[in-house]
Amino acid sequence: MRTRPAARAGQYAALLAYLVFLAFPFLWLVSVAFKPARELGSLHPTWIPKDPTLAGFRQAFDEQPLLHAAFNSLVAAVSAAVIAVVLATPMAYVVARRRTRLARAVSAWVVVSQAFPFVLVIIPLFLVLKNLRLIDSVPGLVLVYVVWALPFALWMLVGYVRALPVELEEAAAIDGAGRLRTLVSVTAPLLAPGIVATGLFAFVTAWNEFFFALVLLKSPEKQTLPVVLTHFIGSEGVADLGPLAAAATLATLPSLVVFALVQRRITGGLLAGAVKG
Repeated sequence: MRTRPAARAGQYAALLAYLVFLAFPFLWLVSVAFKPARELGSLHPTWIPKDPTLAGFRQAFDEQPLLHAAFNSLVAAVSAAVIAVVLATPMAYVVARRRTRLARAVSAWVVVSQAFPFVLVIIPLFLVLKNLRLIDSVPGLVLVYVVWALPFALWMLVGYVRALPVELEEAAAIDGAGRLRTLVSVTAPLLAPGIVATGLFAFVTAWNEFFFALVLLKSPEKQTLPVVLTHFIGSEGVADLGPLAAAATLATLPSLVVFALVQRRITGGLLAGAVKG
């Protein structure tokens, strides 16, 4: 069916409005990051800085250990993403292929667990980490991120596994391959786009996470980037806007770079998972 020109123009207008809505916070952040102090206090703010400067970036690096905090965030996010994907892949295979009551119960629990607020789980997690002597440590934070990301990773990968034709696994079984060999040699390569997409979402979730890091990490040298960003806000709630915007811009870049590098695999993985997810 051919689309009328007016309807097509309306679709493009809606898409453009949505893109502007999504891009507005980041564009505003970049604009503020390059403005000098006198422009930040102006009663007539402009989108493009009249006298762009890197003073906000220099002040941000001088006042806070951004590189060390970014390293802590990178270690926590990458570790959590890798561990969550490694654990979720075989679990998703079992849930997707074994239509048992246990598998259905696991699927239902995964959906329900996404409704839990952070404050509901922080106390039991804190007690468990205290008994394991993992309070105020990056490994303890990684463990929390894995627990938090695992249900969502499992939910995503179940859809991807169900999208794969089971006939391929049956052919591998006829050729003599066992379950583990089939999972590693047949299913895992076909799941690559879904695994990449799942790992990326786990990475971004851990990279941006703030609440658990604020509660569990007390030593300044172990804090992650989202926690360090709050140090640009004074005790009276007044933000040092220029350095804060500069640091927040730098904190946003890794997520954008990762998305740009693997966006084709993400799109393919999401579409594949949506077929039967």
